[in-house]
Amino acid sequence: MKPFLIFTILTLFINNGGAADPAPARPRDEASISLDEVTQAALSNNPAIQSALKKWDAMKARIPQAGAWDDPKVSATSRVARYVAIGPNAFTDQMLSIEQLIPLTGKNLARARAAAAEAVAAYEVARRQQLDVVAKTRVSYFRLANVYAQLELNRRNLVSLKQIAEVARAKYQVGDQSAAFVLTAETEYSKLMEVGRDLELQLATGDAELDALMGRDAFAPLGRPAGSDAEPVVPAVEKLREIAMSSRPEVRIAAARAEQAKAVLQLARREWIPDPAVVVEAQRYDGASQAVSEVDAGVSFNIPWVNYRKYSSEIREAADALDAAQRDLDSARLDTLAALREAVEKAQTMHHHIELYRDKIVPQAQQAFEASGLGYENGKVSFLDWIAAQRTLRDLQSEQQQAIADYQTAVAELEAIIGSNLTTTTQTKSSP
Repeated sequence: MKPFLIFTILTLFINNGGAADPAPARPRDEASISLDEVTQAALSNNPAIQSALKKWDAMKARIPQAGAWDDPKVSATSRVARYVAIGPNAFTDQMLSIEQLIPLTGKNLARARAAAAEAVAAYEVARRQQLDVVAKTRVSYFRLANVYAQLELNRRNLVSLKQIAEVARAKYQVGDQSAAFVLTAETEYSKLMEVGRDLELQLATGDAELDALMGRDAFAPLGRPAGSDAEPVVPAVEKLREIAMSSRPEVRIAAARAEQAKAVLQLARREWIPDPAVVVEAQRYDGASQAVSEVDAGVSFNIPWVNYRKYSSEIREAADALDAAQRDLDSARLDTLAALREAVEKAQTMHHHIELYRDKIVPQAQQAFEASGLGYENGKVSFLDWIAAQRTLRDLQSEQQQAIADYQTAVAELEAIIGSNLTTTTQTKSSP
């Protein structure tokens, strides 16, 4: 009677707990969403990107300001009172003058070149913001796709484990199996159910993160990533070096700063050469019948040579700034190579993990699990060994899926480092 009572308790436990729907709760929105769609949405709607682009637009507006001529000066005078007795045409009674500085030395053009270089740097800052947001978006997308894949894997493992529990229960009924083995199988089943619940939490977190990057409400429904096990191809290192040196924003920002420093140095040297100011004056005498009695013209200019310390120190300052900018450019290139090597090594390592799991580890674990199942049915393998083989296969399949996501993430981070997209061509706001 006691074995029958134990079997009845196990049956009720299995029917009420273990026999629940093996599939974790599915997301309510099953519409698929592609990598290109989320990337384009992030580029179009992310507030940080829009802010950086507006700052670039503001910097572009400085270029015509810097290159413009100085405003003309207009002055007018008129006699208010005269307290001496003179002839009617002895002194001017009204005068109107116009003065215009003529930038013959091209100082305004040098200022415009400096402003243009600064605008280029602002654009590269905006592009860095774009690359970072795109990298974060793709990493979030790949992680979300991995969660969906892990959920599906968890569902299949629940089905498999349920079948194992049914085999254990059948053997218990005929007296060939201990009740402890049935409870062990059900415990493993419950643990998998709990893993599925944790994955649901990761799913909600990933949805919210991706929504925020796309400039959407965190509670807005998001489709299921159209994930793929495709492995993006990483070019050879020499090709990546070439791309990084020509496209990485940090290198281009440093190069723009160096160009700006050159323009500032050129401007400082031209400060020694004065620009003339042309003056035209029209005078009128009250005793004359003409509207304009006299027209005069003149030229004026400043004398910088008497202020040697001011202008010589300005040149030294600009020369030191240029030297510093060039050293910053060298530093940016070296930092780029260091970051590139680290990213390439990471991507290659992750790709090696994928190949190892796909070609050797998981197939071997699958064979071991199938062999242990047959061995258990024939009485040559213990139940605990069968459960252990199933757990090992489950863990390795999960690790394989995680390796795929890690590789895709590593490629996305590599793209952010070199400043170029290696997987798909996504149009961004064009450079100046």
